[in-house]
Amino acid sequence: MSTVANIVWIILGGVFTALWWCVAGMLCYVTIVGIPLGRQAFKMAALTLAPFGKTVVYGGGAPSLVANVVWLVIAGIPMALYYAVAGVLFCVTVIGLPPGIQLFKMAKLSLLPFGAVVR
Repeated sequence: MSTVANIVWIILGGVFTALWWCVAGMLCYVTIVGIPLGRQAFKMAALTLAPFGKTVVYGGGAPSLVANVVWLVIAGIPMALYYAVAGVLFCVTVIGLPPGIQLFKMAKLSLLPFGAVVR
């Protein structure tokens, strides 16, 4: 069932969100300091292509906190707003509830991606 949901997810906009993560990653790679941010953005791009059937566990420490604050300022807030608005639009219909809930999960993850482990 998660395979079907992932295929529908890709068709309904998963490709565009993954491209958005890739653009953010490429912009982060412009500076040496931004390379860890870019690496995390590329990991999130891969996750957005197939989010169903995976769980995100939050943890981390001081380096994750610093990286999350930098990420929040650079790209986290616009991405989280996009995911939240898209989640609301998807949750309007019964059929859109599973993707809508996944969009809300991705909104949280796009705010604080460092220290998160995908399982």
